[in-house]
Amino acid sequence: MATPIPAQKSPYGVTLEAGKEYWWCACGRSKSQPFCDGSHKGTGLAPVGFKAEKNGEHWLCGCKSTGTKPFCDGSHKRV
Repeated sequence: MATPIPAQKSPYGVTLEAGKEYWWCACGRSKSQPFCDGSHKGTGLAPVGFKAEKNGEHWLCGCKSTGTKPFCDGSHKRV
């Protein structure tokens, strides 16, 4: 299994729209962090699709080590 590259050692604060589908970058290679731009191709990793449950600011994982993908769970403190 391929290993993701931490994009940054802190979460990304992003404004999401309820009901809208998003694709979170799981590989760490995307130039449009924290969202996927297709850079994972050939890595064995795939983005995580999700729909926002509510409007507003959400914290998406930047270190790619979270146990609650795509949301930050504080794993960056141990990376």
